[in-house]
Amino acid sequence: MALEGAQRIDEFMNEAQVFFLATVDGDKPKNRPLGFHLLKDGKLYFGVGNHKDVFKQMQENPYVEIVALVETDFLRYYGKVVFEPDYELADAIVSGNEFLQGIYNDETGFKLAIFHLEEATAEIRDVTGKINESYNF
Repeated sequence: MALEGAQRIDEFMNEAQVFFLATVDGDKPKNRPLGFHLLKDGKLYFGVGNHKDVFKQMQENPYVEIVALVETDFLRYYGKVVFEPDYELADAIVSGNEFLQGIYNDETGFKLAIFHLEEATAEIRDVTGKINESYNF
């Protein structure tokens, strides 16, 4: 991922605070709000519970879209989900967050599955749909 583009997306998402992840469930779209993202080594990472339908949906169809809104501008970030092969990064994230520790622990057996997007495009558009910024990864 180009560092400049990744930094710009991270900045936009920080300002938005909440963003929406769209997946496909069979032949129907599914959206849900998320708030966690992490810029590390030039990649944007996201996390979902490995016990949730969203995780299963992304395994069946790895193409997703993320949308965030700041005032009258919105971000469309779409591409192919690639899950981290181990839980090292997830465990580090959870260990530093008391809220996440209450969900992802030995008692529940739930794990935070971390992913990033490849074959991706990010567009920042205004309310008219005009693309003001575009990045390909």
